[in-house]
Amino acid sequence: MDTDRTDPGGNRPLFPFPEGWYFVASRESILKTGLIQKTWLGQNIVAWCGAEGSVCVAEAVCPHLGADLGPAAGGQVRDGCLVCPFHGFEYDVSGQCVATPFASPPKSAKLRVFETRDVLGMVFAWWGIDGRPPQWRLPADPPIGSDWSGLEFRTVQFPGHPQETAENSVDLAHLRYVHGYDNVKQVGRTSVDGAVLESCFEFRRTRRIAGIVNVVFDVAAVTRIFGLGYSYVEVRERSIGMDTRLWVLATPVDGRLVEMVLVGQVREMRRPKRAIVGLRFLPVSLRAPIMNKIIISAQERDVMQDVVIWARKQHESRPRLCRSDGDIGVYRRYCAQFYPEQRNSGQGRRDQRSAQK
Repeated sequence: MDTDRTDPGGNRPLFPFPEGWYFVASRESILKTGLIQKTWLGQNIVAWCGAEGSVCVAEAVCPHLGADLGPAAGGQVRDGCLVCPFHGFEYDVSGQCVATPFASPPKSAKLRVFETRDVLGMVFAWWGIDGRPPQWRLPADPPIGSDWSGLEFRTVQFPGHPQETAENSVDLAHLRYVHGYDNVKQVGRTSVDGAVLESCFEFRRTRRIAGIVNVVFDVAAVTRIFGLGYSYVEVRERSIGMDTRLWVLATPVDGRLVEMVLVGQVREMRRPKRAIVGLRFLPVSLRAPIMNKIIISAQERDVMQDVVIWARKQHESRPRLCRSDGDIGVYRRYCAQFYPEQRNSGQGRRDQRSAQK
């Protein structure tokens, strides 16, 4: 990190792109659109599905003569291959040029591709500092069956950094002060195993359902963080007997903005322990999907409360902590592994300067 960015008090800004796996798009949206283009960790990328269903995430620059491969420039997918709008070079999902209209494809023409991982139809790609290959893996798909609802997505974009947003998973004091949670208690100790941090806590929360009545939820949550772009929360609502899942996926856009995608899923409720206002007369098959929309909308409201703070705060590398701050110190030490020494290379400094412009 550039030392000239350090203030007189020794406070250091965060490197904008921590190493890790970051969300690109849902497989469904890629299939529906055909070709997706976006700015992702400072890179102009495209994503598409090959003829056999494999997803390719690649830099949106043709190695032939530098044409933009995105759909706005005329890039398209044909028979599972990405076709350059400039000279018709075709690239398969490995990134290799496999055909051109007028000559044999040059073996040296190959896209820069990013390794991908699919979790329940959510597509992630690995970003390594200085191009390092994946240093760890995302978890296997959680158990899934017909008793789970489909995934519900919400997207928010704001100025911020994924380390700051993921820190909320251990910042129990803010749950009380900002979001109004009651009886927030940590269960056990925050644990770290390589690239995985696990934190468990309980709380009560009062929510107004269907604009009719206030309902108190009694919640136990287990949060697992896999790097700074993938947080997975398993939630058990004990008074109803309802199981939910929440993914919080924070992806740096350009070094200034973060795109946060919230993904929710709810398990079918055949015999809830108590009546659920507004849902008790619905068929069982509709309860989980509707509850999923209610819960993910509530999570989005919480995030918007945080965005007001995240978008305006600065990173304090030497925070003055108190007893109620929980395991923020443990979390900060966990984060250090995602900023390897390679960030001090010339490319790392160029990436950072570019992001800060």
